[in-house]
Amino acid sequence: MRTQVLIIGAGPAGLALAIELGQHGINCLVVERNDRVGYAPRAKTTNVRTREHLRRWGIAEDLRKASPLGIDYPSDIVFATRLSGHLLARFENAFYCAPGKNKLYSEHAQWIPQYALEEVLRAHASQIPGVDLQFQSQLTALEQGEGRVRAQVCDLATGSTFVVESEYLVGADGARSTVRDAIGAELHGVHGLSRNYNIVFRAPGLAQAHPHGRAIMYWQVNADMPGVIGPMDKGDTWFFMPTALAEGVKLRAEHAPSAIRTATGIDLPFEVLSSDEWTASRLIADSYRDRRVFLVGDACHLHPPFGGYGMNMGIADAVDLGWKIAAVLQGWGGAVLLESYERERRPVHEYVMDEAEANHAILGNHLWKAGLEAAGAAGDSLRREVGAGIAAAKVREFKTLGVVLGYRYEDSPIIVGDGTEAPARDALNYVPSARPGALAPHVWLDDGSSLYDHFGQGFTLLVSAQADPAEIQRARREADEIGMPLKVVWPEASAADDLYQARYALIRPDQHVAWRGNALPESLVQLFACVTGRGRVRSRERVRA
Repeated sequence: MRTQVLIIGAGPAGLALAIELGQHGINCLVVERNDRVGYAPRAKTTNVRTREHLRRWGIAEDLRKASPLGIDYPSDIVFATRLSGHLLARFENAFYCAPGKNKLYSEHAQWIPQYALEEVLRAHASQIPGVDLQFQSQLTALEQGEGRVRAQVCDLATGSTFVVESEYLVGADGARSTVRDAIGAELHGVHGLSRNYNIVFRAPGLAQAHPHGRAIMYWQVNADMPGVIGPMDKGDTWFFMPTALAEGVKLRAEHAPSAIRTATGIDLPFEVLSSDEWTASRLIADSYRDRRVFLVGDACHLHPPFGGYGMNMGIADAVDLGWKIAAVLQGWGGAVLLESYERERRPVHEYVMDEAEANHAILGNHLWKAGLEAAGAAGDSLRREVGAGIAAAKVREFKTLGVVLGYRYEDSPIIVGDGTEAPARDALNYVPSARPGALAPHVWLDDGSSLYDHFGQGFTLLVSAQADPAEIQRARREADEIGMPLKVVWPEASAADDLYQARYALIRPDQHVAWRGNALPESLVQLFACVTGRGRVRSRERVRA
């Protein structure tokens, strides 16, 4: 078999990569050892940025319709001693899941099980010409030659093997990545920050059996079984996650109902559907690439899930790598594009891992104080004190727009800086900036559309009302001469001028700013060569505003 790109793994990162490549017209084959997507009830937060990618792919509405709890279900986070116990704190609209327009982004986040997201991604990927999904198949070996990768794949249903030749191979095969091992990359960091369980169970009547109203997560702060519990799917399906269990403590499936009763203080007939132990770690690969083989998602970075970053970060990896591979295969992108993948993504991974580890350091286990469940004035006073501490400490985990939208590609060989000073990092507050490397600031236009809706599949030249039409024609002509896809967008919105603070801004296919200025450079070819990875800018002054 031959394909342009072979993807190992059909989780969110692998499917996102297949969609990104497919929508750029690149043929790819996705190999997955399971017989379908959506086995594990892992991530539940599809964040703002990921849903913006889904909007770009045309399937944000599909995910909205797939919401098992309903898109209007409140994404509140409740901290209580137990599900049946005392309220300590409440965070409203956590992760920005509330529907409706926000000037800062084009799509709100969504609380939805990972398996539901995977099914939406799979359905879309399977409809794209040139994208093939091969389930019940497993990579067993790979070797790299001149201009190709040769992979041996086993059909698990029949036991037979077949060979796939591709121009690139991407490992999206998770924490136990076969591809990572094959290229000799190693994970480094801290393993075993905590030991936890993820228990999925059915509990008719549980939603009505507690006094705290609807929420997506209830953090239980007690001495018996601290952790997190919340609704996950239709049919009264919930998840229960005891956190930071003591050494030697095991929670087998038969013990789970008793543990749930202890933690919640509610006695119902709990039906356990699955029970999995998992370990929180902070690990990152020492390399994301060996020649024509790349790693994305959990194959190259692992961190605690608190903050909801993991799955979303893997999808962002796939987008960053996907458009770059497509550009190279289509002939308008150069080798530096592929070099830039790790240069851009590794600092983002490190930043997000810092945030996730900081969130993990404040679990329900760490918030408990003796007397927290006591009745009377003393108990009330302590609960107010602890609640105030929770409100101050945990906002960093649930109001994270500064992390989700504020990351920047500062030291990228395909970004042309403008000499402006980088704004300070702020995990909570996102302040839009058109400084090169940042996400293009979002604007709602007068016709109700998002500015993002008008960006092209390739590069977009965003121009202000003061732009010179002759210069725009020059940009189009020089882009055509070198084969770089370029769409010109001339929005009728003064807000865009205010946010971009330049007459011209060059936007990449992934909606990040590659360059901006008040005049197009004399050598547009040099600028275009830099941002498409076909040559480094020798003098940044020549392409600066």
